[in-house]
Amino acid sequence: MFGPESTGKTTLAKQLAVHYNSLWVPEYSRVYAEKQLENGIELTKKDVLPIALGQMELEQKYIDKSKQLLFFDTNLLETKVYSEYLYNGYCPDILKEHLDENYYDLYFLTDIDVPWEYDPVRASKSARKQMFLSFKNELEAQGVPYITLSGSKEVRFNTAIMQVDMFLEK
Repeated sequence: MFGPESTGKTTLAKQLAVHYNSLWVPEYSRVYAEKQLENGIELTKKDVLPIALGQMELEQKYIDKSKQLLFFDTNLLETKVYSEYLYNGYCPDILKEHLDENYYDLYFLTDIDVPWEYDPVRASKSARKQMFLSFKNELEAQGVPYITLSGSKEVRFNTAIMQVDMFLEK
């Protein structure tokens, strides 16, 4: 799952994992950010690397457990996009290096046509369109396969199932 905040990535990852009797990898940055907020600490660019490393470690744990399909709520590429957006183009070199090591068969780019839901760790409702374009541009720059998911949660879920089934048939 790939896209701006509050676009249904977590919901979709969970739904697909249940549908395919598989696993989904949660978003490490959410847990990290919640912990910082509980301690009254605001995130800075110094947090990007620990978040990236935590995401890689979490992904590896699930990869080791997975038998076939694995759905990711987020990944390093998403961390890169947010880092560059939030910290004026900053992204640690080690994060960029590890991007080449991580391959995902298909990205689902989640559109911003669903209502925004407030959450204390979310950055900004006003930046949704800009962030969506940043995510889309990053996918195109990376040259990775992606499908844009728009519409209701049900439409997105059904489209994702159709796309995963087509992928599995190949």
